[in-house]
Amino acid sequence: MSQKFLAGISTPVRHFAIQLSATRRGARLARLLAERQLDEWGEAYEDARQVVAELASNAVLHGRVPGRDFRLTLRLDADRTLRIEVTDARGDRTPRLPGPVARDAEGGRGLLIVAAYAHRWGVVETAAHGKTVWAELVPGRKDLSGPLGLG
Repeated sequence: MSQKFLAGISTPVRHFAIQLSATRRGARLARLLAERQLDEWGEAYEDARQVVAELASNAVLHGRVPGRDFRLTLRLDADRTLRIEVTDARGDRTPRLPGPVARDAEGGRGLLIVAAYAHRWGVVETAAHGKTVWAELVPGRKDLSGPLGLG
């Protein structure tokens, strides 16, 4: 094996995971805890706050099953790629990017925001009919000229 390969294996990865109630309060707490954890790691990911807020909000609004929590997971890889995962109990509700959203619409922009901030994102099925929506943020990547036209 090459030295580069071995170095990649031995480099520690930072990891944080927490179960939260599938309520608006739980979604708000997810954002605050993500901010605090990234601060503890010494990482300044301003975009992560928005991505966590959108994914947690979607878990509460669209992935909620009474009596079931959602899980927030943060993983910081050696190359400083941040992976955000939110797991909920509704695997039957797979998120998709919406078509054009009216300017005065009150909703429908959450995944567009995630797509604008993330290097890549996706959805995977989990055990017990759930799903995990994930997004990866790469340091220094700032492309907000995408589907939202923010740039």
